[in-house]
Amino acid sequence: MAMRRLSFVSGVVAVLATMSAALTGCSTTVHVDPPSPTGAAAEACRRLGVVLPHALDGANRTMFEPASSYVSVWGDGEIMLRCGVPRPTEMAPTDEVSDINGVGWFSDPRRPLLFTAVNRVAYVEVTISKKHIPGEVLVDLADPIKKTIPE
Repeated sequence: MAMRRLSFVSGVVAVLATMSAALTGCSTTVHVDPPSPTGAAAEACRRLGVVLPHALDGANRTMFEPASSYVSVWGDGEIMLRCGVPRPTEMAPTDEVSDINGVGWFSDPRRPLLFTAVNRVAYVEVTISKKHIPGEVLVDLADPIKKTIPE
């Protein structure tokens, strides 16, 4: 009887270990390259990070690595915001930007899921997966950007 119980307990432990490994494998850590703004841009980006919404287009804010006050992530990396990035190199002086609620967004033609707010003290880059509607995400980000990052 003792051998049977030990075998049963060993089997349960093996199943639990397998389930734990499977669940751990499902949770992925989002890795984001944080920008390094300075001066007024850094100050504005820190203010922005505090007022950003907890959810965007149904995706909740989530953890990421490495920690940075200049980055925010929603979902499993479905929406990523980096504040204080350099001016987009692909943006020509004659390129038009889309005004969404008072924020000018440059849409990179080579990366259609990348948008950069360009008419502010700090450039704000937002990457939006195909799971989300870019216009809705950018509308929800307009007020926090206008409140914290001056033109």
